[in-house]
Amino acid sequence: MIKKNALTTSLIAIGLLAGASLTWAAPHHAHKNSRHHDFAKVTHVEPIYRTVSHRVPERHCWTETVAYEQPHNGHRSHTGTILGSIIGGAIGNELGTNKSSQKVGAVAGALLGGSIARDISYRNRANFTTTEYRDEERCEISEKVSYEEKITGYKVTYRYHGNTYHTRMDHHPGKKIKVAVSVSPVY
Repeated sequence: MIKKNALTTSLIAIGLLAGASLTWAAPHHAHKNSRHHDFAKVTHVEPIYRTVSHRVPERHCWTETVAYEQPHNGHRSHTGTILGSIIGGAIGNELGTNKSSQKVGAVAGALLGGSIARDISYRNRANFTTTEYRDEERCEISEKVSYEEKITGYKVTYRYHGNTYHTRMDHHPGKKIKVAVSVSPVY
């Protein structure tokens, strides 16, 4: 039995040694594609512009004199109507030949005189207006539009190991650009 155990132990030891040597060599062959970083020389940088518009409302105001016509709204006097009635009544009274015709003439004259005086009073009042002037502020709003060229990125040209490459970046890279280098075995 000792021989059997010794043989088993030897086989296990050989297996372990073979496995250990494969494990130590594995990192070199396990990654088919290996990546690392390096720096490339930037040969040209060109800014990329975009036109941006800004709209700003502007208020412009000025003072303007404005005329307002107002119909005359003085108190409405009935003096003209009353005076016309008295004069018309007096004339009608004088034209009458007897007392009853004088009364009828006075009433008719008073009505006619009052009506004529009222018409004249309203006609003059309708044509009479007053004009008032007031200074008022007038304003208008307009939009002022301004344009601005804004940098939105950069077109970058760089060289790495004799080859020229192009990329777009959102910031200026400087003299060097960090690149990812991929290495894989050729079979």
